[in-house]
Amino acid sequence: MKKLEQLYEGKAKKVFKTDDPNLYIVDYKDDATAFNGLKKGTIEGKGIINNRVSNHLMKMLEKNGIPTHLVEEISDRETVVKKVTIIPLEVIVRNIAAGSLAKRLGLEEGTKLKHTVLEYCYKSDELGDPLVNDYHIYALGIATKEELDLIASYSFQINQLMSDYLKDLNIELIDYKIEFGKTPDGTIILADEISPDTCRFWDSVTGEKLDKDRFRRDLGNVEGAYHEIMKRLLGE
Repeated sequence: MKKLEQLYEGKAKKVFKTDDPNLYIVDYKDDATAFNGLKKGTIEGKGIINNRVSNHLMKMLEKNGIPTHLVEEISDRETVVKKVTIIPLEVIVRNIAAGSLAKRLGLEEGTKLKHTVLEYCYKSDELGDPLVNDYHIYALGIATKEELDLIASYSFQINQLMSDYLKDLNIELIDYKIEFGKTPDGTIILADEISPDTCRFWDSVTGEKLDKDRFRRDLGNVEGAYHEIMKRLLGE
């Protein structure tokens, strides 16, 4: 397969056309950003870890009935994915209060929520990715009720599958952000990535943060935390 011109460059990835109109190549970068791009830096080796961790988790989800964009990992940093149109929603699933939710609701970080929380943010850098509810989503024409019901159903299934899988590795899934896309025939599938960039992973014994919060909050040993996640998931 031939890698053709670059279509897009985001905060963490570049996307390239290929000579197959239904496939793209995603190339993961070491660049790190936080607070909607206000904080910038580099996490050495992050692109490799996120590529491999994301693909590993997506394969596990595929085996359990969640359709994803994953086709094939072709190098440490590059993966062939199905061409999708991203639905402009960040879908956030929260099991334990942390980050903006803890702040917004006055909860102590680490508080176990009595019910899993599902939130949506409208993907817009100019607007700062504002929180939206179902009615905003219908009003903006982002998704129909049926599509949003499917997204919510997939999101809760993913939560259960990932929580169970990670528990065996002594990793607690605090919260995570996922994105969905539509294939040319309108099928909704999981896209983007699942990695220490997009999930809060805590060591379930020590409570140590093993994710991008180490970069956001200047906690140090960011590379070490990312490597630890790869080691537990892939054994390397």
